[in-house]
Amino acid sequence: MKSSRQIKIIEIITKFEVETQEELIERLCEEGFRVTQATISRDIRELKLTKVSLENGRQKYVAFGEKDSSGLKEKYRRVLKEGYVTMDMAQNILVIKTVSGMAMAVAAALDAFGWQEIVGSIAGDDTIMCAVRTVDDTIQLMEKIKKLLA
Repeated sequence: MKSSRQIKIIEIITKFEVETQEELIERLCEEGFRVTQATISRDIRELKLTKVSLENGRQKYVAFGEKDSSGLKEKYRRVLKEGYVTMDMAQNILVIKTVSGMAMAVAAALDAFGWQEIVGSIAGDDTIMCAVRTVDDTIQLMEKIKKLLA
């Protein structure tokens, strides 16, 4: 059920300019899928859907990589820049402090860059802990982040 629903979601956002989760829920209902907002929210995360701006000022959902990925990378860089406060390392753990309420968004941005050094990350309200493969990788990762912030 989940995979067929997610396939249908990709189909819908490819065919229509879906702006909101509510609109996506309505279109899924029309296709025979009964879903909750929480389910849609999880599907959006799992499918790595993002919103892009349209020429008319509206937005729509797209699958990551569907549009110009450099534009999406710029979006994630902006999120990182706007949310970042400081970072420090403890061996192979990178701790990033963010503006209050921004840790989840900054962690999602870090995930979107797909850096191989990061094994996984945990985000709270204003702190992210990234498990990094090695101490050397942690140092390299910090340099990558500093370049993006410059």
